[in-house]
Amino acid sequence: MTLFGHDLTDSAQLRPLEPWQAEEFAGYVERVRPHLAPWLPWAHFVVDTDSARTFLQRYADTQSQDGGRIFGIWVDGRMEGGALFRIFDLPTGVCEMGVWLSPDAQGKGLVTRAAGYLADWALRVRGMHRVEWRVTPANERSIAVAKRLGMRYEGTLREVFAFDGARQDLEIWALLAGDRA
Repeated sequence: MTLFGHDLTDSAQLRPLEPWQAEEFAGYVERVRPHLAPWLPWAHFVVDTDSARTFLQRYADTQSQDGGRIFGIWVDGRMEGGALFRIFDLPTGVCEMGVWLSPDAQGKGLVTRAAGYLADWALRVRGMHRVEWRVTPANERSIAVAKRLGMRYEGTLREVFAFDGARQDLEIWALLAGDRA
């Protein structure tokens, strides 16, 4: 039973991911770490229940200030992925969204449905002007999602951050409120 959530399919649901779920989140990260680690820096430091709780608490704290927030994707009651607003800046009307999914749950449209729902919520309900999607050029699956959402490629930030011992580029894709008019 869940208090809050959005059905993505008959068997999959997007719902808030909160600090009290740290043990489940830590178990999920441990189970799929090799799949997440090439793309997500937090997959390297969420290594147990305590680090998972710290990570989730950070999002609970920013959400309490109407900022970033984090969600899980459950399939048949098992955590299989998630989505977040890494940045949610109401004064500027700009947010940045990210998603991830375990290999077993891929190919069912869950990421596209979850991201589409969150983008619509940000633009239509919260009045955001711009939803950004930042992705390394090598992450073809994530770029395909940005395209399916109708986002436009805006450019590449070259060597913008260090990750896994190398400087990484990030492509910027975005959806504006007027794009969904």
